[in-house]
Amino acid sequence: MKRISSASALTRAVRAFRRNGETVGFVPTMGFLHEGHLSLVRRARKENDRVVASIFVNPLQFAPTEDLDAYPRDMKRDRRLLTAEGVDLVYEPTAAALYPDGYRTHVEVTGLDGVLCGVSRPGHFRGVTTIVTKLLHAADPDRLYLGQKDHQQAVILTRMVRDLDFALKVVVCPTVRERDGLAMSSRNAYLTAEERSWAPNLQRALAEVKREIEAGRIVRSELATQAVAARLASGPGELDYAEVLSRDDLAPVDPLRGKLVLAAAYKLGRARLIDNVWLDAKGGSRPRGSGERRKT
Repeated sequence: MKRISSASALTRAVRAFRRNGETVGFVPTMGFLHEGHLSLVRRARKENDRVVASIFVNPLQFAPTEDLDAYPRDMKRDRRLLTAEGVDLVYEPTAAALYPDGYRTHVEVTGLDGVLCGVSRPGHFRGVTTIVTKLLHAADPDRLYLGQKDHQQAVILTRMVRDLDFALKVVVCPTVRERDGLAMSSRNAYLTAEERSWAPNLQRALAEVKREIEAGRIVRSELATQAVAARLASGPGELDYAEVLSRDDLAPVDPLRGKLVLAAAYKLGRARLIDNVWLDAKGGSRPRGSGERRKT
């Protein structure tokens, strides 16, 4: 595996692949890799002749009060894992190279960043879209691989790719989970043993409410939010949000019908867990304001 630190060198390397008629899959990461990242790499390896990955902890997507300095890092381990998975190139730029003195250009997808994580993390997605735009210009891939766990991010980046006429396909891959259901995340390293044992309750709550919606027992968005909150009320942390939105464009849907995403974020100690489930709601025939059937 070849390590590259400059955008121009990455572009030259990818162009050499292109001259040989080879396709390129790209997996952007912030490092501290886990099985979720590696599943994206494997999908990219299966569908392309060459695979490029990036490792960069992007300061633009962290607020001043967030965990930029504390974000977990282990570059040597990341390189070993990517090498073992057959990655051809790993792009390891520095912040100084990507954002030199005087840098003032940003990319923003309006309307999709004002819900879910965008409410409690203003500016976060502007940082994401800016860095991914720069990465895509350098890597010029045929396919971009993203994870379903970050559903809002995937929706925003898919729209950005379409609106800015990037000639590539966005591939969203299923969330990879621990055996107990917890969605894999680099920030899970923040959890204490007690917090880690409780953390899968977020996924369980979402799965239970998904079943209630698909069975037609919850037909209003507000009631879905309340149902998730009730299931997590006795937990040791704090629910940031729980919402049901249209899966493709994050628009509100009420009554619940069609292809939806039920997403939530939960603050647990130093970690902020995010998760979601996809569902298909047929709508309900119960009267407006009717609630869910309580389990006994």
